[in-house]
Amino acid sequence: MVMVFIFFAVSILSSIAGSICGIGGGVIIKPVLDAVGVMSVSSISFLSGCTVLAMSVVSVYKNIRAKSAKLNVRTATGLAVGAAAGGVMGKSMFQMLKSAVGNENLVGMTQAIVLIIITLGTLIYTINKKKIHTKQYTQIWLCLVIGILLGIMSSFLGIGGGPINLVVLAYFFSMGTKEAALSSLYIIMFSQITSLVQPCVTGTIPDIKISYFLAMVIGGILGGTLGSKVNKKIDEEGVNKLFIALMVVIVGINIYNAVKFALA
Repeated sequence: MVMVFIFFAVSILSSIAGSICGIGGGVIIKPVLDAVGVMSVSSISFLSGCTVLAMSVVSVYKNIRAKSAKLNVRTATGLAVGAAAGGVMGKSMFQMLKSAVGNENLVGMTQAIVLIIITLGTLIYTINKKKIHTKQYTQIWLCLVIGILLGIMSSFLGIGGGPINLVVLAYFFSMGTKEAALSSLYIIMFSQITSLVQPCVTGTIPDIKISYFLAMVIGGILGGTLGSKVNKKIDEEGVNKLFIALMVVIVGINIYNAVKFALA
């Protein structure tokens, strides 16, 4: 019962923060549950993906209905379709690495190191973004290519989308903080649908407790709902500050996980 509460608490808190900032929550859920160490890397990735999907569906619906941020449907859909295809590729890459290595600790260490690099890069960009000249691409083919790369990365790492989405949307498409957050959640929703359908179709769903699954999905739904309400009341500067604080915490947790998996 205690673990069910922990899973629910991690899910809802991560989903609230993820919904506000547009990072999906998986980039928080995955390393935190890895640190707790109660189940395999594969099981955590799957549960994280399910939670992020539930949160993103609710958040996108709530934000669009409340008109808290605009959504460039053409650009976002191009990215989302690419991310959906990339999600399948990323999941396949994860399964291939897992089979080739045969050691979940090594897979977990690899994911943690990649997350450290991505999160640090995102943190540096966010702090200095006012000094960076951004682009404003509109070509659909480029949206598809960028979406595929985002989908591969998020699915392989089991984070649903994460901070890299915001950097890409801000740099390549000159999106503001709130527009990038909504677009990121829209992309995450599509990529998670395909990356979770694949294990269901291929019969590679990891062994998980139904109580953990329900606790996390319910937490994702509630977190998405609460996060959307907060998003309407907070300004872009507040979102930026929360985002930077989360990145610092995430880097610290992933450094701990990388060391833990290396010594296991």
